[in-house]
Amino acid sequence: MEFSENKAAVLHGAMDLRLENIPTPVVKENDVLLSIGSVGICGSDIKYWKTGACGRFTVEQPMVIGHEASGTVVKVGSAVTSLRPGDRVAIEPGVPCRKCRCCKHGRYNLCPDVKFCATPPIDGNLCRLFSHPEDFCFKLPDHVSLDEGAMLEPLAVAVYSCHRADVTSGSNILICGAGPVGILCMMVARSAGASVVVMTDIDDHRLERAKSLGADHVIKVQTRDPEELANQVEDILGTKPDSTFECCGTDFSMAAGIYATHPGGSVIIVGRGSALPQLPINLAAMREIDIKGIMRYANCYPTALSLVATGAVDVKPLITHHFSLDETVKAFQTAVTPESQAVKVMIHCDQ
Repeated sequence: MEFSENKAAVLHGAMDLRLENIPTPVVKENDVLLSIGSVGICGSDIKYWKTGACGRFTVEQPMVIGHEASGTVVKVGSAVTSLRPGDRVAIEPGVPCRKCRCCKHGRYNLCPDVKFCATPPIDGNLCRLFSHPEDFCFKLPDHVSLDEGAMLEPLAVAVYSCHRADVTSGSNILICGAGPVGILCMMVARSAGASVVVMTDIDDHRLERAKSLGADHVIKVQTRDPEELANQVEDILGTKPDSTFECCGTDFSMAAGIYATHPGGSVIIVGRGSALPQLPINLAAMREIDIKGIMRYANCYPTALSLVATGAVDVKPLITHHFSLDETVKAFQTAVTPESQAVKVMIHCDQ
């Protein structure tokens, strides 16, 4: 497979996304060169596009966007042994230093020197050709599509979140936010044996989709009182949930999760609210509710791939829109337009 150019979606600043040719990457001895197939648009990509920043990270120089990706190997480095040209792979986008204390303890997602795709100043992979370390590429079985391979990235977030929540058979779960990650958390919790899942959101369409994909109960949030929402959840369940997943990035749902969760349970902060949220911490302390953060994932891609490959989790219904690389700006516009009812927008770089 030959390419005359390496076209990429390059973000120059807020609302300034351009298609440009960039150099073909150099393939180091432990790397593989990939023809990128599918790239999903993530909420963080949208924040960078709309504002030029996401959390503490700011786009200060042109950056290739995109981190939810899959592709086909076209060339391998001299030390690569597990992959060969023609193999299709999912790309785990964060490459740690492998030497620090966090890496040595298996929590490489917390590595202070991790190089994560499309996190300034590191370029992402919404491009034709991309080079990545062999050990962070996961070979896809023949029956798993490149679209599904790209979906392993948000699915890994859900796998890690359920692991942090100790979801097991019989668990009752509350998920605040019925976006892609919230729905994936529901699906993974189901696969782990959760008995009942309640999901909340402010959008009717998202709640309808969550119900159709496996949520037992959905609640449209129409109150500004987090304790009132917690009472609604308990009325539906007949008990308090064992764990709450905050997947919409609001202080309100963090607080509601603390009010709602059963003593001894856990609140998993998957989304990102304000820097200094006002939360009922004393209540959490008295009830021994563990508040656990999520920073991406670690050692979760094999599990995510297994869930998809075995059919335990079907990610295909979440992919609602498809665009070519040349249509990248249109794809981002679709992702943020409420009328499009987009869940996961997929961009195809090999078309």
